[in-house]
Amino acid sequence: MMNNSDKYRALRAQYPVFEYVAYHHEVCGDGLRVWFDFRMGGVEFHPTALVERRPFLALECADIDRMVFDIGMVELVSYWKCACPPTVRVLCGGLTEAQIAFWKKLYWNGLGEFYYTNGISEMPEAFMQFGVVVRADGKARSSEFGTNDFVSQLRPPTSDLGTYLVPVGGGKDSVVTLELLRRAGKSIRPLIMNPRGATVECARVAGFPMEEVLVIRRTIDPTLLELNKQGYLNGHTPFSAMLAFYTRLASVLSGVPNVALSNENSANESTVAGSYVNHQYSKSLEFEDDFRAYAPDFRYFSFLRPLSELQIAMLFSRFTQYHDVFRSCNVGSKQDIWCGHCAKCLFAYIILSPFIAPERLNQIFGKPLLDDLTLEHEFLQLIGEAETKPFECVGTVSEVRQALAMTIRRWYKTGRRPALIENIENIEHIINLENIENIEKNGNLTAEERQILTQAIKQSGNQAILSCSEKTN
Repeated sequence: MMNNSDKYRALRAQYPVFEYVAYHHEVCGDGLRVWFDFRMGGVEFHPTALVERRPFLALECADIDRMVFDIGMVELVSYWKCACPPTVRVLCGGLTEAQIAFWKKLYWNGLGEFYYTNGISEMPEAFMQFGVVVRADGKARSSEFGTNDFVSQLRPPTSDLGTYLVPVGGGKDSVVTLELLRRAGKSIRPLIMNPRGATVECARVAGFPMEEVLVIRRTIDPTLLELNKQGYLNGHTPFSAMLAFYTRLASVLSGVPNVALSNENSANESTVAGSYVNHQYSKSLEFEDDFRAYAPDFRYFSFLRPLSELQIAMLFSRFTQYHDVFRSCNVGSKQDIWCGHCAKCLFAYIILSPFIAPERLNQIFGKPLLDDLTLEHEFLQLIGEAETKPFECVGTVSEVRQALAMTIRRWYKTGRRPALIENIENIEHIINLENIENIEKNGNLTAEERQILTQAIKQSGNQAILSCSEKTN
């Protein structure tokens, strides 16, 4: 862990104000283009995004100003964090006190990992203040948009269960959402941000060529990348919150009222035990509920929220057609590979290991990861024997330990164990794979959606241990 406290305070003194100057949107030949103007002293940032043109999109849509403005609010934190100016001044739109509270909570919790890994000690009431610009007529711009008027301009929330936007990230979770909803007869519209090999291939295997996929291409301003090279502050930002606000715009443009995320129950667990620091905060139920209250004009929820990582892995093991194309490794994402050297690769290997035979799993990941002693630190983090969990989207310590217990019981009762688990003892953590209690009490899913999950779990259940694929080709 670094100690950038002195740098943090020096940069805040050098750049006391960060300004959200303007947002823009226009329909062009390629689709709907949005871009933003941020200013920090003499430094300017102009990030852009493009919603690609598709026949099913109404790009010449009704007023989308507020949605684009809000996207700018979530984009700005990626640029603000390079110097962390103590004041954020919003010049191009209005915020009520409740909205300011929403954004400050999101920024603080979404940057928890950033502060922790940079070794910066800060207080939530001190890290950022919002400046409200007052017009010449004396009225604060917080009244400019009028939240209630804005909501009434859009369609009201709907309980239409027929059509879903499903963000596809290329990993096992979104595959499970796609397949369960598709097999239940629901109409699916995949959404991919910044397509890469695994996302494109998972959509293709599901039966969706790219012309049927809603594509958003987001571009980071190169000025930020240059400042990173120069040694300005850097670290994790709440990507899933940014995705949430883009899906809101996508919902309006596509006319699809339901956005089904694939965030599981384990996203609620802190990365640093006993603290608020959670790498997956913007995937948590807390953020989901806050966002639903902030943006009630469409239906945003995580379809897999009631499930554990083990249950999701059990379901994914059935969808063998995806096993050679899915990827969850952030390190190898640009090359569309499993790097085989990070905590995310090791976690994905472990969580699938009770359900897929070792020989087949080694083919999928390129090598036997449980035999790689260079991953010992990551392994200890995953099983709860290190100071923190990995700063990755991984499951709970209990889920990892249960997966290893099941793997040993199924594949390594006798004979040699892989090196990382050769001498491990006392790892039994009983998790009932057929448990549906969380499904039944989840309030953000409809009764029909809960039934889809319940049936899938009951159909798989402990049969997965007995019948999962042991093919090696």
